[in-house]
Amino acid sequence: MSLRGTREIRDNCQLFRLTGLLDAFSEPTFRKVLESKIEEGPKHIILDLSQIDFIDSSGLGALVQAAKKAQNADGTLQIVTNARVTQTVKLVRLEKFLSLQKSVEEALENVK
Repeated sequence: MSLRGTREIRDNCQLFRLTGLLDAFSEPTFRKVLESKIEEGPKHIILDLSQIDFIDSSGLGALVQAAKKAQNADGTLQIVTNARVTQTVKLVRLEKFLSLQKSVEEALENVK
């Protein structure tokens, strides 16, 4: 199973709910879609990765690039995680930079 997801606009944020694998295979499409949506707006992005089964270094790289792109557009990127995603992000010490959240509601509060 590859990466699948939905997008909704909520409280001046784009909320992406993703399932599957964020890996070298799905990363190019993920990056392209996310970059175009950041440009389109709203500039605040919430990635709900709580249903992601696996993330590799390509996926982490895409998250870092998305965070930088959102910041450059005067927006924010927040990531709702699960234990597996959190562990992978902490392994490379990116948990502060990637703004990990426990729930979509927490992420929405941080934007306000």
